[in-house]
Amino acid sequence: MSYELLIKNGTVVDGSGAPPVRADIAVAEGKIAEIGKITEGAKKVIDASDLTVTPGFIDHHTHYDAQICWDPVISPSSWHGVTSVIMGNCGVGLAPCKPAVREIAAWDLVNVEAIPFDVLSQGVTWDWETFPEYMDAADRRGSGINLGFMAPLTPFRHYVMGEESMERAATPEETSRIAALLREAMEAGAFGFSTTNGPQHIGYQGRPLACRLASFDELAAYAGVLKALGRGSIELALNDQPGVVTESDYALLDHLGTSSQRPVTWLAMLSRDDQPDVCMETLRQTESLIQRGIVPQVTCRPLSVQVNLRNPFIFANLECWNPAFNKSEEEQTALYRDPEFRRAWRKTFEQPRVFPGKWERVDIQEVSNPALKQYEGKTVDEVARERGKDGLDTFLDLAIEDNLNIQYVMALFNADENRVAELITHPNTMIGLSDGGAHVDMLCDAGYCTYLLGTWVREKQLMPIERAVQRITAEPARFFGVPNRGVLAKGMAADIAIFDATTIGSPRRPEMRHDLPGGGRRLVVPAQGVMHTVVNGEVLYQDQQHTGDLPGQVLRAGVA
Repeated sequence: MSYELLIKNGTVVDGSGAPPVRADIAVAEGKIAEIGKITEGAKKVIDASDLTVTPGFIDHHTHYDAQICWDPVISPSSWHGVTSVIMGNCGVGLAPCKPAVREIAAWDLVNVEAIPFDVLSQGVTWDWETFPEYMDAADRRGSGINLGFMAPLTPFRHYVMGEESMERAATPEETSRIAALLREAMEAGAFGFSTTNGPQHIGYQGRPLACRLASFDELAAYAGVLKALGRGSIELALNDQPGVVTESDYALLDHLGTSSQRPVTWLAMLSRDDQPDVCMETLRQTESLIQRGIVPQVTCRPLSVQVNLRNPFIFANLECWNPAFNKSEEEQTALYRDPEFRRAWRKTFEQPRVFPGKWERVDIQEVSNPALKQYEGKTVDEVARERGKDGLDTFLDLAIEDNLNIQYVMALFNADENRVAELITHPNTMIGLSDGGAHVDMLCDAGYCTYLLGTWVREKQLMPIERAVQRITAEPARFFGVPNRGVLAKGMAADIAIFDATTIGSPRRPEMRHDLPGGGRRLVVPAQGVMHTVVNGEVLYQDQQHTGDLPGQVLRAGVA
């Protein structure tokens, strides 16, 4: 027979954990037709003689909920060999949403995921109201890669309860209506639901994100939808203390797992300087939960964020910073000058949550005031010593002097590579946490798949390539129930990444682009060494260039 696509002479790492083999892969009707020595011809042939051929990577923790409206290739995830993404995480999203309250949904995304309001205003198409309509709109729009959806709990609560969803728990009658909407989303193909318990997650007008106010009774009802259907998973942003699981956190995880009888994934497990042993201690503490499928997420990249004090997301979990959100530049500047604000923030360093006051780890990346250009590339600590001030005052003074335009880069977590190695090789963790589409001008970890293969496999030889590929293909596919994906085998969807194992990787530092709607800024991490990407049997990228095709599909859980 004649195939549509033939990938010749590649080193195949099939995602199962089996060692690499030299083989050809034939594709017909969007699926893998044969793997082995293939002599028949094909309409299109890719010579992979010096390349590695794997399943397309599955980026399961993303926030592309808005970006799918204006970026059909879903960059930068797709640049890195990712062929499927799952969005709607951490309890925040854009559906269901009544037309009159679209601004509230947008501000939730602004405050939780740091996507500028102007970008959302210009880019979101709003051609839906219900969650199934949102999925159908994505289907009509087309995509370069496959799109999977979690049902984020905040818009569901807001759809039923209005602004009271940000103030209280739902009544039994409201809970029943929310659960019915959730079941409707699941029947349309959602992969489960997501929520957050993190105090840093504030929504419209600085109020608590609506899903944070869901009671245990509510959560039991929503988890019961998954139990009744016998499928789906739950994603939970647990708290604002990476690596820590408190007694109440443990109870919440246990409650969600028991009520749903389904897998639960929670975040985040990140190496910390202030508590270097906490992650491994927590993995021991939660082992009984993990054995029931209640699994933490980790990332293989160091976590650095770009900080801009016009949108100080990174400090959202600190009460003293709450007055800085959704305010004018003048109001923010007055706050940052206020000695009482500075005293309150300085006091938080006594028991640090996100940032412990290590000013030597805060770089001045970019300024707009020519008088400050001399400081670019220096740390805040260095400038503070030059000025004879402390780091906190210098950090805020520089921002005020630059009209709040200054861009800082702050190293927060995963700085100790030995600790990161422990987390990503641990059998009880799931690698993810890309946050693709979120925190657009602050961080970009969407290149974690190529970073894993370049840094941890090739350079550090921490794990064999077959194990690394399994961790970013078959494992998330199995956990979330992604249909017909995650391994290369006959009859599976032909989602395939083809890369040069000698050069694959992604830089640690992202680059800034102005390619969001209205010229908005975002940080992106380019991919190195990913030569070709195949989605549903069609070539999306050839020789690292987009072919112009959009072969992605909306993935619907429970549908083969």
